[in-house]
Amino acid sequence: MKVAAVQMVSSSELEHNLERAEALIKQAAAAGAELIVLPENFYLMGKYEQQKCELAESYDPNARIQRLLATMAAKHKCWIVAGTLPIRADDRHVLARAVLYDPQGLPAAFYDKRHLFDVHLPADQESYLESASIKPGDRLVTHSLNPQWCIGFSICYDLRFPEHYRSLTAAGANILVVPSAFTKQTGAAHWHTLLRARAIENQCFVIAPNQGGTHDNGRKTFGHSIIYDPWGETLAEHENGEGLAIATLDWDKWQDLRQRFPVLSHRRQLG
Repeated sequence: MKVAAVQMVSSSELEHNLERAEALIKQAAAAGAELIVLPENFYLMGKYEQQKCELAESYDPNARIQRLLATMAAKHKCWIVAGTLPIRADDRHVLARAVLYDPQGLPAAFYDKRHLFDVHLPADQESYLESASIKPGDRLVTHSLNPQWCIGFSICYDLRFPEHYRSLTAAGANILVVPSAFTKQTGAAHWHTLLRARAIENQCFVIAPNQGGTHDNGRKTFGHSIIYDPWGETLAEHENGEGLAIATLDWDKWQDLRQRFPVLSHRRQLG
């Protein structure tokens, strides 16, 4: 199966971001991608934290952003993971929701980001408080695309919690999607290491689209959208700026690795 990780440099202007997402989806579909994954906050990298709440939508296929993604999935007859959508939780909070659209344009599954990025970084005195505008989700989500491929969902900061991914693998996932907006500082330090570890330790493919540039609020994101195979080898990477990482996932090689190196069945419980 051919897949694409979409890298964007989203702005604080919704319409501009939707136009760029539409163009990149079209480009990925033209290259033969059957599964296209957008980055976290593809619709908006706001000038202030509450801006996403101003764009909040009900979970409704006729809502502005959701309707566009559904239309694109149906038009190109592909699966699309909308990295995150701003789904209204209350007057001051949204759910950061990744929605999977099927090739008919119907929402097939959704996942709400569980782990929120509330941190204070030493370099450049960066500070983030996602909990000021986002409510965390409370469930793990997998979804089978067909008898061979099953997606396990995560978003950005979830990457630092390996138990999340082990649970997805135990539920049958063999593709882990990680739509992200990793900062330049944390990405340079940890992005490749964490993603590669999740691929290797769970013997899964990993598709990780990231934001990649300087945004209207001055925030710098790391880019390096990447696709790993279950051995930890890089299948495709797009380093800087807008673009695509495209690769073909080989189910037979994945199955062969699981049979020859059955590390997941060798786990022993403590106690």
